[in-house]
Amino acid sequence: MARYGFDHIHLRSPELDATAAWFQEKLGAEVVRRVGGEAPRIDMTLGGLDLFISQSDARVAAPPTSPYNGIDHFGLAVQGLDEAVADLKAKGVEFTMEPKEARPGVRICFIRGPQNITIELLERTPA
Repeated sequence: MARYGFDHIHLRSPELDATAAWFQEKLGAEVVRRVGGEAPRIDMTLGGLDLFISQSDARVAAPPTSPYNGIDHFGLAVQGLDEAVADLKAKGVEFTMEPKEARPGVRICFIRGPQNITIELLERTPA
C-alpha cells in the first residue's frame, strides 16, 4: 500500500500580498519564494508547514462561512497559549472562540484569518 505524508496547505486569495503579510505579521510565517507570471503565488513556511498562497480571480467562489462541509480549519500547535493570545489580540486578530480546555492537557482557541479562514491554536501539556 502507498504511504502518504503531509506536504502543504494551498490557499487562494484575491489579495495575495495582503494575505501573505497577515500570516507573516500575525503568525510569524516566512516567505520562501515568490512566483510571478500568469499564476502569481507566494510560498511561505509556518511552524514547519508549507503554506502556498495563490492569486485568485473572479472565477473563484467566495469563502464559506463556518461551519461548513469539507476542510473546516487547520490547527497550529503553540507553547505558551496565553502569551500567544495576548500577542495576537494586541495585533488586532479576531478570536472566534476564546481559550478553553478541550480536555485535560489540551487548551484551544480559534482565530479568523484572511478570507474567513478558521485557524485553531492548541497547546498540549501533560494531563
